[in-house]
Amino acid sequence: MIEVDSVVEGTVVGITKFGAFVELEEGKKGLVHISEISNQFVKDVNDFLKLNDKVRVKVMKITPDGKIDLSMKRVNEDEEYLEKLARSKTNLEQKMSKFMKQSQEKLTDLKRHREQRRRR
Repeated sequence: MIEVDSVVEGTVVGITKFGAFVELEEGKKGLVHISEISNQFVKDVNDFLKLNDKVRVKVMKITPDGKIDLSMKRVNEDEEYLEKLARSKTNLEQKMSKFMKQSQEKLTDLKRHREQRRRR
């Protein structure tokens, strides 16, 4: 089922000066507007897409009359965001691990110091 914000695969079935038509599952078609093809400036859609190309698109909008607006560039933006999020999570985990190790070392030193004071 095609839903807004989902990323799906499709086949380019038509190219116009304003974008490309992509056939999705169940034979439904959507439009990737020229402004949603790439983050680069797109003067001619044919420089980026050819008929029968398999593409991944993000479903941006489905109008009440059934028109489907698609984006290719948002697929990449979402993937880049998820990669960045994963990297920041990894960095946070590394920092937490380092903090825990340092805290444990400080506690061990503090206990050792207390034991030495008791023995005196």
